[in-house]
Amino acid sequence: MKKTIRDVNVKGKVVLIRVDFNVPMKNGVITDDNRIVQALPTIEYAISQHAKLVLFSHLGRVETEADKAKNSLAPVAKRLSELLKKPVLFVPETRGAALEAAIKAMKEQDIVMFENTRYEDVEGKKESKNNPELGAYWASLGNIFVNDAFGTAHRAHASNAGIAKNISTVVSGFLMEKEIKFIGEAVDNPTHPFVAILGGAKVSDKISVIENLLTKADKVLVCGAMAYTFFKAQGYEVGTSKCEADFVELAKTLLEKGKDKLVLPIDNVVAKAFDPEAPSKIAPTEHMPSDMMGLDIGPATIELFKKELKSAKTVVWNGPAGVFEFERFAVGTKAICTMLANLKGATTIIGGGDSAAAAIQLGFEEKFTHISTGGGASLEYLEGKALPGVTIIQDK
Repeated sequence: MKKTIRDVNVKGKVVLIRVDFNVPMKNGVITDDNRIVQALPTIEYAISQHAKLVLFSHLGRVETEADKAKNSLAPVAKRLSELLKKPVLFVPETRGAALEAAIKAMKEQDIVMFENTRYEDVEGKKESKNNPELGAYWASLGNIFVNDAFGTAHRAHASNAGIAKNISTVVSGFLMEKEIKFIGEAVDNPTHPFVAILGGAKVSDKISVIENLLTKADKVLVCGAMAYTFFKAQGYEVGTSKCEADFVELAKTLLEKGKDKLVLPIDNVVAKAFDPEAPSKIAPTEHMPSDMMGLDIGPATIELFKKELKSAKTVVWNGPAGVFEFERFAVGTKAICTMLANLKGATTIIGGGDSAAAAIQLGFEEKFTHISTGGGASLEYLEGKALPGVTIIQDK
């Protein structure tokens, strides 16, 4: 068990909180504040315990001076202030006298937020290459480090591993605690039957996940474009579908290893073009037309998946079943959402990324036990990898 902010006395202390405020922005306006909302419980708890809060996050990719302008955290600080109904002092620096003075002047329950940690990447990738001097500097600004950014837990950066190395107390926030509990337990200690649903475009992204889950899950349901690489491995025609030729041999190995644990689509929605308005038809997996591409799972597959999920007690889902951005090819993804939303007595977890976006977009957010905030991090967790941003947190 990892220590959380509940396990330490933060009263009067400068508490450094690494949050994940990497929110989508358009012309300086936040288009989805879900990640800010998810961080509120930790922030509100620290305020209630009379801490002095110093918050920091990355936002977008920052590689040039021009990137800085469009990736400032100023709008995020403003939104956070509105949500907390409390002032948040934004310091548009990542280090230096102005930041140090602002922290020094803090009273209990004050909040200071400093600028995008990736600004440090413009000269020599100091943040994302975990520059030791930068990690030590940030650590020197506070007494306690709370890592609540699961979205970056799969990376050792100066703003997580670098600080942790140079500070005596490292604990998790409540969001990180939740991610460790749900995803960690689902993989290491699931209630059976345990079913994993893996979709998305590439087998190459999910090989290790499939390998790990075949040893732990009772069934692994494969959908999305990556299913076509498996069809090819079975010797079927895949037409103009997205297929990773380099991974066909590996898919064969996984099919042999998985046997009847690995469940593939039995029919597909196919069209002549990757187009939201393309006329489509249903084709069985064994008879895909050579001039068409698969863009979603078909009705027979939806029924098959329903059968496989019926008695499941733990379900982890990562990756959509089709091109869910196109309304007419979102049927499979919606069906999976609906099935899981109505699964009685089961722990249902979405491992971030596109499937999380789909569930939220389709209005199913409240119906899942847990929706992960980290795509890449949750994938690596499902692979059974140790995440640097989790291992740095002290054990109870």
